[in-house]
Amino acid sequence: MPPASDSPTPLKKALTTPLLYFFILGDVLGAGVYVLVGEVAAESGGAVWAPLVVALCLALLTAASYAELVTKYPRAGGASHYATLAYGPFLGFFAGFCMLAAGVVSVAALTRGFGGDYLTEFITLPVVLVTVVFLTALALLNARGISESTRANVVATVIEVGGLLLVIGLGAWIVFRGDGDLKRLTDLGTSREGPVAAVLSGAVLAYYSFVGFETSVNVAEETRDPRRSYPRALFGALLTAGAVYALVGVAASAAVPTETLSESSGPLLEVVRAAGGVPTELFGAIALVAVANGALLTGIMSSRLAYGMALSCVLLATQIEQDVWLRGLILLAVGAGLATIASVRARRAS
Repeated sequence: MPPASDSPTPLKKALTTPLLYFFILGDVLGAGVYVLVGEVAAESGGAVWAPLVVALCLALLTAASYAELVTKYPRAGGASHYATLAYGPFLGFFAGFCMLAAGVVSVAALTRGFGGDYLTEFITLPVVLVTVVFLTALALLNARGISESTRANVVATVIEVGGLLLVIGLGAWIVFRGDGDLKRLTDLGTSREGPVAAVLSGAVLAYYSFVGFETSVNVAEETRDPRRSYPRALFGALLTAGAVYALVGVAASAAVPTETLSESSGPLLEVVRAAGGVPTELFGAIALVAVANGALLTGIMSSRLAYGMALSCVLLATQIEQDVWLRGLILLAVGAGLATIASVRARRAS
């Protein structure tokens, strides 16, 4: 099938290369790295940075495939659209439905996380109330338009990057004052595995810290000159995330003993505690921003995916072509329902 990049689209082309860059970077940077550093350390040893670099290389291979597809078929619908073109409408629907289901569940989980432990660092409110208010605010922002949503994402992403840069700075401070150990940075392997096997095991886990860039294909239809903008934004964002992750791995490993990192559920908080002088509530606020931004970007992805599937005649009727915001509201409402059900079940279980 010939490329469809120049065919007309009813969606407003509002995304510039910088906005798309921050969209991808904000989707990649998430709460996962705050936990995965410890799990990677348990698998690979003190040289946490090595599996992160290997995982980045693997992610770049997948990203190259997406870049080629997006520049040839810049359409909302992403993987569903590509599967439809290659294998027919049934597999296209199946791929799209799986991604929609994952998006709904992700928004529900992020919403519940926002109203749970992170928020209770500052205030205690009923989870159901937080769920309704949170999802309503996200829906209104999504309905306002892609320009406003992505600008909000830029602010949130800068805050997320700032939190990780703070961890890097604190790790450097611990080393400079003589409390760190740079020898751990070359410690590859564990008692169970040799260096090569340990790096590969750690890379499998570390790869999940790069997951998220694939959702950006769903906004390709709203990107100005996607053939030029998308590859630059995609590879630029992944390389930025990879550099930040590698430096975080170096800082955490040099500042905190490997055993402490691997046994902690919040390994980066161990760096903060070791440095001293920084309130842990600050990282609670950053985590809230990361969770909210993840839910926002997932909502954008889900609405565009549903829209793209509708245009491919595999899910919804195609007579109404400009109701992306309505489908986003529907998906967010379903997410609110799932989060409420999860809250009620959790209360009954306790």
